[in-house]
Amino acid sequence: MTPKEVVEKVKKEGVEFIDLKFIDFPGVWQHFSIPAGELNEDSFSEGVGFDGSSIRGWQAINASDMLVMPDPDTAFLDPFTARKTLNLICNVVDPVTRMEYSRDPRNIARKAEKYLRSTGIADTSYFGPELEFFIFDSARFETSYNYGFYYIDSIAGRWNSGKDEPGGNQAYKPRYKEGYFPVAPTDKFQDLRSEMVTEMLKAGMRIEAHHHEVATAGQSEIDMGFNSLVKMGDSVMRYKYLIKNIAYRAGKTVTFMPKPLFQDNGSGMHTHFSLWKEGKPLFYGNGYANLSETALYAIGGILTHAHSILAFAAPTTNSYKRLVPGYEAPVNLAYSSRNRSAAVRIPVYSPSPKAKRVEFRCPDPSSNPYLTFCTILMAALDGIQKKIHPGEPMDKDLYDLEPEEKAKIKTTPASLEESLKALEKDHEYLLRGDVFTEDVLSTWIEYKRLKEADQIRLRPHPHEFELYFDI
Repeated sequence: MTPKEVVEKVKKEGVEFIDLKFIDFPGVWQHFSIPAGELNEDSFSEGVGFDGSSIRGWQAINASDMLVMPDPDTAFLDPFTARKTLNLICNVVDPVTRMEYSRDPRNIARKAEKYLRSTGIADTSYFGPELEFFIFDSARFETSYNYGFYYIDSIAGRWNSGKDEPGGNQAYKPRYKEGYFPVAPTDKFQDLRSEMVTEMLKAGMRIEAHHHEVATAGQSEIDMGFNSLVKMGDSVMRYKYLIKNIAYRAGKTVTFMPKPLFQDNGSGMHTHFSLWKEGKPLFYGNGYANLSETALYAIGGILTHAHSILAFAAPTTNSYKRLVPGYEAPVNLAYSSRNRSAAVRIPVYSPSPKAKRVEFRCPDPSSNPYLTFCTILMAALDGIQKKIHPGEPMDKDLYDLEPEEKAKIKTTPASLEESLKALEKDHEYLLRGDVFTEDVLSTWIEYKRLKEADQIRLRPHPHEFELYFDI
């Protein structure tokens, strides 16, 4: 869609407001709105001003003026506003230099696509993330100097099997770790997920399927069709926005937190990835699982840089409560065909060369999608450029290995701090093509360490009182 077509759409459909959305550093949409009459074709090239100093991880107050540049291809009508509103996703620009802002994640993703083309290896990178999430009835939490708690509840939570609920307990609550693919009435969210999918389709997204996931309490998944890097980043942000608001409208609440429940499966964002050139898939070949040599080198790059990738792809302290053995979590840095216990899986659903891809299973949906996809792409390109072979595949249950065999397999980091330290040591591959900058990386590490990791490290945990209060 062109700027002219967007302006015409606004007039034709009686749009009253334009909502300008952009993503902050950690990965959450921010927005402000302008009356529809303020949008014209020049708005797409001149931009609209805002204060960048109040956005997490961005400008200092003495350099706060910034511009958002709407992308006309991202226009979609908002289904939640009382007044008819058109959403536009924006890039961020410095108003003085007119340069793309280096800390804008969407700009980083655009640079990654440009760098990919410059290598001559491929011209398009496709991503297909599988976001999992929980649908709860309520979520209460609070911390202070002398207390801290959280309390989650769900009519579908197995812990409510014995509860005397209003109107009587009708049971059918998924067992822990046994919630995969049940029919109604055990799956209580079919209609709600269908409503989510309907709104996604209206927003121009391609949806392949939806279903209940493994955990109790309404864990769900909606699968999108693959798309190129920036467009898929946009789709993930639409996905989160639509799902949260549809659940909220229905009196529910959705979380993409990786591990909200103790002793049940967490939520991942298994990410399918492939490279194409001139309309042809580059990952299909005559090797293991019909992989090409290019695909094997890409896997080698991803596994080599996995620890530093996870500083972006598993970017919260809570992420590492998911990345533990025993909950289908991909903690083993190995690759395999069909094997979901490996960090990299090669799906074999289809023999078509166009379907050949690799699935990196470590990312989770708390991540900033633009940055996560960028790090995966940059690591894969490094593997291809350096011809990093991933070694032999592991076609066995990696959770059930003998101790001496298990000791030979590298595992994912145990904490966010470990991933941040890995990123400090291993980031040269991210700097190529000026995709990431030293400033972006140091700001990310400082923000995650000071605002998140240290904040958790310094606070007593509720379970510590169970363990230690009477010592």
